[in-house]
Amino acid sequence: MKVFCALLTLLSMTPLVSGETKPLVQGKPGRLSRTEKKQLAKAEAAKYIELRKQGVDEVSNTEEAAALRNYRLRAKKRQGILRKREASLASVLFPGVSPVEYRQREDMVIYADLIESRKTQVPFEFYDLPVCPQPSLKFKKARKNLGARLQGHDVKPAPFALNAIENKGCTPICLVTLGGKKLRWMRKLVERQYRVQLTLDQLPVLMRSKELNYAVRGYPVGFKAPPSYTGLKTDEFYLYNHLKFTITYREDTQNFEGIRITGFDVHPVSMEHQVDGDVINPTTTISTCNAEGAPDVVNNPSTYLPLRIGATGESVKVLYSYEVQWTASDLPWADRWDVYLIGSPDDDIHYFAIVNSLMIVLFLTGAIATIMIRTLRKDIAGYNEMQTLEEAQEETGWKLVHGDVFRPPSFSPMLFSVLVGTGAQIGVAFFFAMTCAILKLLNPMNKGQTLSSILILYVLCGSIAGYVSARIYKFCDGKQWKLNTMYTAGALPGSLVLIFCVLNVFLSFAGAATAVSFLTILALFALWMCVSAPLVFVGSYFGLKTEKIEVPTKTNQIARVVPELPWHVHPLITVALGGILPFGSVCIELAFIMSALWLHQIYYVMGFLLVVLLILAATCAEVAIVMCYLQLCSEDHRWWWKSFWNCASAGGYLFLYSLWFLSSRLDLVGVLPVVVYLTYMSMISFCFGVFCGAIGVLASFWFNKTIYGAVKVD
Repeated sequence: MKVFCALLTLLSMTPLVSGETKPLVQGKPGRLSRTEKKQLAKAEAAKYIELRKQGVDEVSNTEEAAALRNYRLRAKKRQGILRKREASLASVLFPGVSPVEYRQREDMVIYADLIESRKTQVPFEFYDLPVCPQPSLKFKKARKNLGARLQGHDVKPAPFALNAIENKGCTPICLVTLGGKKLRWMRKLVERQYRVQLTLDQLPVLMRSKELNYAVRGYPVGFKAPPSYTGLKTDEFYLYNHLKFTITYREDTQNFEGIRITGFDVHPVSMEHQVDGDVINPTTTISTCNAEGAPDVVNNPSTYLPLRIGATGESVKVLYSYEVQWTASDLPWADRWDVYLIGSPDDDIHYFAIVNSLMIVLFLTGAIATIMIRTLRKDIAGYNEMQTLEEAQEETGWKLVHGDVFRPPSFSPMLFSVLVGTGAQIGVAFFFAMTCAILKLLNPMNKGQTLSSILILYVLCGSIAGYVSARIYKFCDGKQWKLNTMYTAGALPGSLVLIFCVLNVFLSFAGAATAVSFLTILALFALWMCVSAPLVFVGSYFGLKTEKIEVPTKTNQIARVVPELPWHVHPLITVALGGILPFGSVCIELAFIMSALWLHQIYYVMGFLLVVLLILAATCAEVAIVMCYLQLCSEDHRWWWKSFWNCASAGGYLFLYSLWFLSSRLDLVGVLPVVVYLTYMSMISFCFGVFCGAIGVLASFWFNKTIYGAVKVD
């Protein structure tokens, strides 16, 4: 569930603005022919290779680096379906937000978000750290939505005073004493590679290295040095207590007044300042910081700040400081997000994922076409030509079970109808959520809005669950319709909320930022009871008032004995094989989604995700139809639950994939992060399986009505 906000929070929505990154090779003006486009592409590729061999990086703010980024991201900077046209990356992804201009010396605010790590799924708030207190600034506090509360986002001003185009040398902030439990906790954060996330002008702070050609969001709390580096017997932990901010800006008096922020970089330094006294403020003179003639604050092994108690057991005194350097740049405001996507998978990989899924769909479509056109047409023609009683008595195959094929499931029609209705609700809610994302109705600048939208759409689709569940339950001749409605309204939401509350207790003990308050849980409960449940009752009311689903054959009073089944239609075999193709149709795209969820990578291709969702639904339907036909040909009329589990097993494969992802891609440390990961993935896998199972049941039901309605049955 935390899924979809983490996918979007790092991208900006912006229209095209003045300024444009120059291409690697300048083509002639006007529309190019196909040959000229190929020649230009070859020239650009050759120029890119040449510059990279010369050592030009892709992450700095130089003109050459911007051109290299523009070349790398050229596939993403195109709009249109049939006729592509060039655009800025920001306008392609999220158009709508205008840039903000700042006047010289205008007060600006750096905001602090979560501190998080890839090694653990337990984030903390910035002010949970032993850092300087929050400044008393007048700022417009954004109203937190439900998704932001569930994800722990609580953006607050960081303790760094900042003015537009005003450089600052080393400036002390405060003195903090670390000892005992706090010191051990800080060492644990350093060991688990926690990173601090700051933002300026909605731009995440970035660490870049021209030499290594990398850029990564956030800065680490500290670093660990092995004994081979320090000469000690054990690992030593050091704290980054000095931050060097570099802010790049663009100034263009012909098009706008003031400046626009185009880059926000940080270089952390571990520095053991020489401190005299216990009271520190920005005007205090520190010999290693702002004193006259003081050397630059740099990372030097002789001045690192170790996180260990003194020889006599005294606590560690940490002086936090920072400096700011403003740098003019010609980088357009619309291209300031390019560096954040360097290294992200190309769109071609997503196209390959869709092609892979389409191949599976085409294969299944061919199989179904063979069944429907050749086999079924021949069967139906043969059955309809039977004229004599002797011929009718010799009928075989799927027509033989026409008197039992629509017999309601013998095991728990209540549970069956609830699962099918809930699966339909999940599918419709996810479809509308992806549609809203494609239509740019969701603002990724608003943290948690995507998760809030998914929850609200799921709640509003409660009438879908009630209607489908009631229709299925009525067809099964169920009498306890009130109980059916209550189960549909509360089974899945109640189970998920209960699991979430239990997990929330452990997160609260750990002090995690994702531990929600009692009021948030109360809001979830109110959303469930006051909105979702009434809508389920409304849908159930209309479902029960509607006439019972008509079927083309009558059901015999006594159920037909099912003969011994061939091995290929044994329930264990069909369930094991049925989920492979639905899971295989989404497995490539799933790798990107998992990386965005648990490795803090950026996922923004919601159009691809919607296409994959539709392909998944088509794959489930076709797998269910093929399995159901083979089962009926074996004279097994018990297809209801089997059609559900044949496709729902894809959820089991998703959970197995999450276990592989945990062991191969994640390096989680501690028990609680693993519990958090497995809990969320089990919830996602269950919902995924229920959705696939519901598609399988509805497709099989339609298939059976179609084929039995085409034959003459006495």
